[in-house]
Amino acid sequence: MAIATENLIADLQSTFGTALSNFEEPYGLLTFQTNKDSIIPVLKYLNENESYRFRFLTDVCAVHYPTTKELAVVYHVQSMENNFRLRIKVFIPESNPKIPTATVLYESANWQERETYDFYGVIFEGHPNLVRILNVDDMVAFPMRKEHPLEDPNRIDKNDTYFGR
Repeated sequence: MAIATENLIADLQSTFGTALSNFEEPYGLLTFQTNKDSIIPVLKYLNENESYRFRFLTDVCAVHYPTTKELAVVYHVQSMENNFRLRIKVFIPESNPKIPTATVLYESANWQERETYDFYGVIFEGHPNLVRILNVDDMVAFPMRKEHPLEDPNRIDKNDTYFGR
């Protein structure tokens, strides 16, 4: 049985109230926001509800917003039985990038959360082995954060006046 978007939104709003917001559907992908305290209960509800069966965690990633000093942790879940996908966003401050781990529900979150930690510095509380997975162990920076200029401003070979600009 297919999931009706309107019914899913109404059910989620009645179950979680103001913990969910900003429902939209860009390119046919239902997207909404929640907070870090509600992400695990929302994922658990979507996973265990027999009408929805969102049992496949497709992806966990992050996006850095340096102007607002926030990180967005983005979850993509899918219901294979219903052929329906969801995107859930959680905004956390870059000064305290902590969020509960989804490994309690999805074993596939293990690697994805480690990668997100490795590149963005998001600390998934309760993760069984939150260590770097792709970068060197002694690295102190998080390379996907937009904290550094794209190019070295001291390079003289990149001077635009050399190119008539």
